[in-house]
Amino acid sequence: MFKKVDKNNNRKARHTRVRRKINGTSSRPRLAIYRSAHHIYAQLIDDASGKTLASASTLDKSLGLESTKNTEAAKAVGEAIANKAKDINVEEVVFDRSGYVYHGRVQALADAARDAGLKF
Repeated sequence: MFKKVDKNNNRKARHTRVRRKINGTSSRPRLAIYRSAHHIYAQLIDDASGKTLASASTLDKSLGLESTKNTEAAKAVGEAIANKAKDINVEEVVFDRSGYVYHGRVQALADAARDAGLKF
């Protein structure tokens, strides 16, 4: 009777729609995020050359996180990716939320990256 909803397929469709409009360049790379149940990942991607310029995630032991599933962990990843962007002389990025709702861990990562100096 009921139709089963595949949330991840819906998210991928949203991501595909958004990716038609945004692109990262070497001067303004794309800040792409991925959120799983246990971790959150962020990458700076130059779509023109197809290269990842920098990345950060809750898997990094240097962040010293107690838990990798909460907004505090996402904030730490946001600060880490902003610091790595400064190291490669990147100040402006295009934010790609990958079809996720701008809420919770996604919002915490974005706000922390902005507070650390990234402009988007």
